[in-house]
Amino acid sequence: MVKIGYRTIKTAIGTPIAITLAQLVGVTNYVSAGILTILCIQPSRKRSVLSAWHRFLACTLAIIFSYVFFETLGYNPISVGIMLAFFIPATVFLKISPGIATSSVIILQLYGAGHISTTFIIEEFLLILVGVGTGLLLNLYMPSLDNELTKKQAKLEQNFQAILLEIALYIRDKNQAWDGKELTEAEKTLQEANDLVARDRENHLFRNKHPYDDYFTMRSKQFELLQRMLPLVSRLPNTDSASEPIASFFEELANAVHPGNTAVLFLDELEDLRKSFNQEPLPETREEFETRANLFRLLHEIEDYLRLKKKFKSSDVVRKNKKTGSQQPAD
Repeated sequence: MVKIGYRTIKTAIGTPIAITLAQLVGVTNYVSAGILTILCIQPSRKRSVLSAWHRFLACTLAIIFSYVFFETLGYNPISVGIMLAFFIPATVFLKISPGIATSSVIILQLYGAGHISTTFIIEEFLLILVGVGTGLLLNLYMPSLDNELTKKQAKLEQNFQAILLEIALYIRDKNQAWDGKELTEAEKTLQEANDLVARDRENHLFRNKHPYDDYFTMRSKQFELLQRMLPLVSRLPNTDSASEPIASFFEELANAVHPGNTAVLFLDELEDLRKSFNQEPLPETREEFETRANLFRLLHEIEDYLRLKKKFKSSDVVRKNKKTGSQQPAD
């Protein structure tokens, strides 16, 4: 089933409205108002405002250029070509080139009139205001993307849970049945989520900070760390006395993937793991040494993973101050 997007709906609503308004104000070429509206429908509020401004300036410039060139060189195809040779570089220089397509409608109308009068120029300005204004007003409504972003968040966290669990399984018993599809899904979800965040930020003209921006940035960096952990895990030649505690740690971490921040608890547990490993006897064979070395490198990567979460937001863990007895968030 073909999905009809908001831009399509806006175009379908805005075009007849613009044509009707142009007729009501007495514009001769009222159909062109619909064309201008179609060209002005944009995917975000910010783009819509910029588009409307660029197109209005470009159309104004087109009227000036058309008057000068057509009245001087005559109304013929050659004068159109010469005029465009100067007009297009001018819009690029003024950084209003997105308005070239819209202004072309005005240029061709002025050319087709065969004479540019004050009354006709006023009509063209009315046409611009109706067409561009209708598109701008329609684009002021943009559906919220919060639901989609929440779904992306949940999907990403499911992928992270699966990846961490698979790491735990491999450390414990060399389970190689995993096809790695969660890695591909996580990468795709991150890209889609970042695109949604960028678009939603453009829908809020006076808000520089987006509530999901830091979250998905943090998850992107964590995903890079997870990708770096996988080669370390795959190079583990054998199990070690440290393997089971680390596997259990990854399992606990997988079950605790959520939007909140309890990273401080796992950092404390990680420190305890390191202290217990320092008391283990030194490896005796090359294979044992390689296993132990990769496990410790793995702990370093997971520490960076947890510190990213710790920096993301205030901790959700409340600890009791031993001196005052008051409760406060963990660092």
